[in-house]
Amino acid sequence: MKLMALQLLLWHSALWTVHEATPLGPARSLPQGFLLKCLEQVRKIQADGAELQERLCAAHKLCHPQELVLLGHSLGIPQAPLSSCSSQSLQLTSCLDQLHGGLFLYEGLLQALAGISPELAPTLDTLQLDVTDFATNIWLQMEDLGVAPAVQPTQGTMPAFTSAFQRRAGGVLVASKLQSFLELAYRVLRYLAEP
Repeated sequence: MKLMALQLLLWHSALWTVHEATPLGPARSLPQGFLLKCLEQVRKIQADGAELQERLCAAHKLCHPQELVLLGHSLGIPQAPLSSCSSQSLQLTSCLDQLHGGLFLYEGLLQALAGISPELAPTLDTLQLDVTDFATNIWLQMEDLGVAPAVQPTQGTMPAFTSAFQRRAGGVLVASKLQSFLELAYRVLRYLAEP
C-alpha cells in the first residue's frame, strides 16, 4: 500500500514538474497584430540604420565599427541588454521592459548625435522618429497588459561628442549597436509570433 502511495506521489510530482516546465506560451499573451507591426518596425529601423552607416562610410570613410571600439568605450556609448528575452529564460514582462528601455536608450543616443552633418540630418531624423515610434508601440502594449511601470524611464547621461569626428564616429557606433540590438529583438519577436 505504501509502495502504491509512493508511486502515485512520484507520478503526480513528475506530472507537476512537466507542467511547470512547459512554457506558458508567451505569444498568446501578445496580440499577433502587435507582433507583426513590431517586426515591420524592426525591419524599417534596420534599413534606416544601414543607410546611416552607408552614408557615414561614403562621406567620411568611417566604414568599420570594430575599428572605433576603443573610441566608443572612451565616449561611453553603451549597449542595451536583452538578456530577459533569450528563448531559454524568456520573461515576457521583463523582455518588453528591456526592449522598451533599449529603444529609449538608442533614442537618447540618436538625439546626442544631432548636428552630425547637414547631409545626414534627414537620415538621422528619420531613424530617431522610427525608434521613438517603436518604443511608444512597446510602451502602449505594456500599458494594455498592465505591466508598464508607473513612470516612464528618464534618459540617463548621454555621451558628449566634443568634435565633428567624435559625433560621426559615434554615429557609426550607435548605428552598429542599434543594429545588433535589433537583430536580437527581431529574433525574439519572430519567436513570439510563431504559432
